[in-house]
Amino acid sequence: MTENVETAAAELNDQPFRPEVVSSETVFEGAIWNVRRDVFRYNGDEITREYVDHTGAVGILALDDDGRVLLIRQYRHPVRHRDWEIPAGLLDMSGESPLEAAKRELGEEADLQADEWNVLADVFTSPGGNDEAIRIYLARGIHSTGSAFAREAEEADIEVRWVPLDEAVEAVLQRRVHNAPLIIALLAARTARDGGWATLGSADEPWPSHPKLAR
Repeated sequence: MTENVETAAAELNDQPFRPEVVSSETVFEGAIWNVRRDVFRYNGDEITREYVDHTGAVGILALDDDGRVLLIRQYRHPVRHRDWEIPAGLLDMSGESPLEAAKRELGEEADLQADEWNVLADVFTSPGGNDEAIRIYLARGIHSTGSAFAREAEEADIEVRWVPLDEAVEAVLQRRVHNAPLIIALLAARTARDGGWATLGSADEPWPSHPKLAR
């Protein structure tokens, strides 16, 4: 029984699949994202689906030498909350690699840089409604950029807090924080830490699950 369970777990892999797309059009152009309508063939049927056409994003879990993680709190209008998050940002600059985007976002949102980078998790945020994929990095060897980035809009009053990793995980388990990339990053980081960081990926690891980068 144990052997069968281990075999089943080892075979847990998402499967890329490219159906025939009959038509694809932008039906709404927004300030940040568009809505796309695709008609595709699947299991002998023509299916129509509308979804948010997303650039993709990166997130950063910064971990200091004392085992604390950097959390930021900012206002998010769709959910009407100032929620705790990790620094994150869109992959919306042409030619910029995900790693370089992560380094930029850590500087812009927290005035920090890091000496050591690893891939912690790759995530589809809501695969039934958008094509957003987020790569979450673990950043260590943290130090200041030496300058303050000029923030605006919802980022103008960002609150920054360093929290012991285990305490942050407790906030997740007690359902006091709700941001999905934050939750995934914290649980993945504690699991990876307890396993001696053996599951981390290299900073420049290929990202085949990103819907656009893989094309």
